Amino acid sequence: MVRIRVLVVDDHRIFAESLAAALAAEPDVDVSAAGSGPAALRCLERAAAEGRRFDVMLVDADLGGNVLGSRPAVPVQDGDEDGLVDGISLVVGVRSGQPSVRTVVLAEKDDPRRAALALQAGASGWVAKDCSLQRLLTVIRGVLRDETHLPPALLTGVLRELTAARKHRTESERLVESLTPREREVLRCMVAGLGRKAVAERLFLSPHTVRTHMQNVLGKLGVHSTLAAVALARRAGVGPVDLAGDVVERGGQLA
Repeated sequence: MVRIRVLVVDDHRIFAESLAAALAAEPDVDVSAAGSGPAALRCLERAAAEGRRFDVMLVDADLGGNVLGSRPAVPVQDGDEDGLVDGISLVVGVRSGQPSVRTVVLAEKDDPRRAALALQAGASGWVAKDCSLQRLLTVIRGVLRDETHLPPALLTGVLRELTAARKHRTESERLVESLTPREREVLRCMVAGLGRKAVAERLFLSPHTVRTHMQNVLGKLGVHSTLAAVALARRAGVGPVDLAGDVVERGGQLA
C-alpha cells in the first residue's frame, strides 16, 4: 500500500491534534503536526534529509494570527524564531524549497480574494475547516494527481481575481524589467526576507551600497516600503533568492 504523508500546520493545538488523529485513522495516511511556520519547515527539512518527504501540507490560512492576504507577507530568514510568519508566506517558502510538496489551505470561511492569493502563492487547494473528513481526503488525494481544488461557490470569484492579478502582473513585470541586474539580485534578496546586512554579506557589498540599491529599487518600482516592493515582485513572478545556492526566479504561477 502506498502511504500518503501529511503535515498539518495550525497554531490551534486542539484543532491540529484532532485533525491529525482523524487523518491517522485512515489506513494509507501517515500524519505529523506542527504549530508554526518555522516548526513546519523543520519537519519538512528533517523528513527530506531522512528520505521520507511529506506529500501534502495542510496549512491554516490564519497561521500565527495573521490573516492570509491581509498584507504582503515576508519570509523572515535572519535567525528570527518567528520565521515565516503566516500561512501564505509558508506556502511560498515550501513551493520554493520543496516544490514536490502539495499544499492545501484550510480556512475558517470562503473568500475569493484570499483563495486567489493562496493559489498564486503555490497552493493546490482551498478547503473550509468545517468540511467533512471525506471531503478533505478527496482533496488530499486529488492534489496528488495535480488537481486544483476549490469550493464550487468560489470558482467565479477566484477566476475574476486571477484575471485582475494578471493585468497587475503585466505592469509589475514592466517595472521590474527597468531594474539593473544588480538591483534585481537585491530585489530577490528582499523577497527572501533578507535584511540589509545579510544582503551585503551575500552579494559581497557594503551595507551602504546595499542601502543605495534598495532605495533605487523602491524608486524604480514606485513604492515606498520593502513590503510593497516584495508584493510587486511577487506579482511579477520574481522569486526569492535561493538561500542554499544561486539566485533563482520562480515561474509557473497562475497569475
